[in-house]
Amino acid sequence: AISTYSFRIKIIKFSKFILGAIMAGLVYVVLALVVKFVGVGWVNKLMPAVVIGPTVAIIGLSLAGNAVGDLTTGKLVVEGAQAAHPYVCLVCGLVTLAVTILCSVFGKKTLKMIPFIIGILAGYVAATIFTVIGLLTDNLALQVMDFSVFSGMKIFAVPEFTFLEGIKGFKDIDAQYILTVAIAYIPVAFVVFAEHIADHKNLSSIIEHDLLEEPGLHRTLLGDGVGSMAGALFGGCPNTTYGESVGCVAISGNASVITIFTTAIMAIVISFFGPFVTFLSTIPNCVMGGVCMTLYGFIAVSGLKMVQKVDLEDNKNLFVVSVILIAGIGGLSLTFGKVTITSIACALILGILTNVMLSGKKADKEEK
Repeated sequence: AISTYSFRIKIIKFSKFILGAIMAGLVYVVLALVVKFVGVGWVNKLMPAVVIGPTVAIIGLSLAGNAVGDLTTGKLVVEGAQAAHPYVCLVCGLVTLAVTILCSVFGKKTLKMIPFIIGILAGYVAATIFTVIGLLTDNLALQVMDFSVFSGMKIFAVPEFTFLEGIKGFKDIDAQYILTVAIAYIPVAFVVFAEHIADHKNLSSIIEHDLLEEPGLHRTLLGDGVGSMAGALFGGCPNTTYGESVGCVAISGNASVITIFTTAIMAIVISFFGPFVTFLSTIPNCVMGGVCMTLYGFIAVSGLKMVQKVDLEDNKNLFVVSVILIAGIGGLSLTFGKVTITSIACALILGILTNVMLSGKKADKEEK
């Protein structure tokens, strides 16, 4: 039956999270203005290929454990443990991986553009076959899927929209409150700023067009900043760049802004339809693990491609790359109160510091 959902509004109070997200977005707006008037030359000097390349590689490699872990994980959970045997899940994941690779390499036109969708569908079919056999034979080891979620499915449903409480939500805010939130959230914005640049340099290398120059780093920063602030006012999460999306562009070869915009609109519209939302929720982890092996791998490889252009016979470059790789793969992270600097951010910061420290040596060499 078609659901007769009415338009529902949820009122939320102004919180530290909302204020923090707004502050983080505001930092991006300020940085966008700085880049607009100063240019991106300083960014390229501070983070050349020798720094960005291994950092991008670390982004992909740091996610490798998630992909491999998902490969042997099913969706159905019985008494706190997954029902399906890990090897059954592995088969579904490998089917997904194989179909994705074959469509990308040998596919023509449409197949080559959507290898992920075809791969996910193939893995989903494989998982469904195993699950049906498991249900018919009462064998839990084959039941990868959890079909119970379909029982309460509605054809159409309007989501709950969130708005701030209004002026009453701001009554407890004072200078100390703002300072506390600023100390917790603003440093995080600068850390994510570094990863923002790394992702855009990675994407630039894939499409062979410098996105920091055109359309410009100031525009991408402004978009993230305004998006974060607007999202926070509706109780949403801050906006940021996403390495997996870069991997999608790398494999499909489609970097069209119109395509991405159209896809975003389609995703919003189709999210109102229960069957699609339910289908997404039933995709097993192992199927997504098969896709993510290619996504995360492409991120890592695109970073290594940047390193290819670096002269590793020069000890300066060798030390910079070494520090970033070891800090990133080793999982170095720092926590100061409520602020945590991730291993990727730590690796990038150490790489920048090492590069700056050794930059004088390069100048001496050139003078000789």
